[in-house]
Amino acid sequence: MNGHEEHERLRRNVERQARRMRRAERGRYAWLSQTTYIGTLGLVLVLPIVAGAYLGRWLDERLAGYSVNWTISLICIGIAIGAINVYLLLRDGDERH
Repeated sequence: MNGHEEHERLRRNVERQARRMRRAERGRYAWLSQTTYIGTLGLVLVLPIVAGAYLGRWLDERLAGYSVNWTISLICIGIAIGAINVYLLLRDGDERH
């Protein structure tokens, strides 16, 4: 092999490795972005439900007798609010892309 062929082979190897590195870099950020997005969706769904459950339980403890009326009601309201939050977040995400 002469010097020109070695130089050309080295150049091709470096270019191939650079392409692999760029692909891996894009894949890592895409995975991290998707994971963050899914975590945010879960949070905006679950947080109102849990807040409704705690607030309802607190209200039920303050009332006389055994009752779960506030707890059930506020959990249902939390589900509705969480579903609306998820819908709005998904809709906003679609508009950006």
